[in-house]
Amino acid sequence: MNLIDSKYIGLVSSRLQKFKKVKSDLYNFRCPICGDSQRNKNKARGYIYPVKGNTNYKCHNCGASLSFNNFLKKLDPTLHKQYTLEKFKEGNTGRNFVVDEPTFVFEKPVFKTFDGLSSFADLDENHPAVKFLSDRMLPRDTWNDIYFCPKFFEFTNRYVPNKFPSLNGDHPRMIIPFRKEDGTIFAYQGRAFGKEPQKYITIILDKDCPKIFGLDRVDTSRSIHVVEGPFDSLFIDNCIAVAQSDLRVPKYKDKVVLIPDNEPRNKQVCKQIEQCIKDGYSVVLWPSSVKEKDINDMILSGYTSVEIQELIHSNTHKDLQAQTVFSSWKRI
Repeated sequence: MNLIDSKYIGLVSSRLQKFKKVKSDLYNFRCPICGDSQRNKNKARGYIYPVKGNTNYKCHNCGASLSFNNFLKKLDPTLHKQYTLEKFKEGNTGRNFVVDEPTFVFEKPVFKTFDGLSSFADLDENHPAVKFLSDRMLPRDTWNDIYFCPKFFEFTNRYVPNKFPSLNGDHPRMIIPFRKEDGTIFAYQGRAFGKEPQKYITIILDKDCPKIFGLDRVDTSRSIHVVEGPFDSLFIDNCIAVAQSDLRVPKYKDKVVLIPDNEPRNKQVCKQIEQCIKDGYSVVLWPSSVKEKDINDMILSGYTSVEIQELIHSNTHKDLQAQTVFSSWKRI
């Protein structure tokens, strides 16, 4: 990472809540753009990271993605002027504008199975981790592609060398693979069983592939349902998950039905839904009779997959109709 960028990250760090240096060139803190989670003040989903010789900012809550130059300009215009002057003196244009997903440079591994890991379908019914999937009521036919990893840090370092420089605090996690159309694994998500600081850790192995769960199962010739969480997608027909609050999938815009979480009092969720409607997407707005936050919670409360799909069909809106329903649906 450029020394000037590192210098100004340090200068602005005191203004960033929960700021920490994850590794030599990766910084994490609460997003100052959206304010991050309003319910959990310990959540920090903003990252500054290097990519292709530049420095970028990405929030995995609101989806904000911009260069460090623009991030600093938004946060502190005065400090930004000093920054651009120093960049100019160094011989740069001061732009530093390439925007991409946070990633780490390494040779892309190509594989379809996780060596050494057991799927939940192969675990003994008395295994402590099995109770977690049972309690979530995930369909049994999906268990063969969800894996138990006893040491997540150690396992990840096999695929991304030194991703976790220290193995202190290593712990077990559930592994949820993200596959390409041909079944090749391009990413995976580690889901914590306990109260670890990060409930989900997503490891990207191929940054050129869109971060979408379910590409190996989806039929792109039909209407595609889009949710945030991989678990939710397993209950719905022809469904993918994007693993972030921004559900938009430009590649399939005319085919997708976006299914946001049922949080009419959440400012960030409402902001995302409003933008999706403006962009011309079909969006599901749950009726007031549904009290649950997401699809998995609905299953746990007694809804069947068929009932949920009927609700989705009857509560999908677009354009002016979506704007009208959204105005009544939101509670902020």
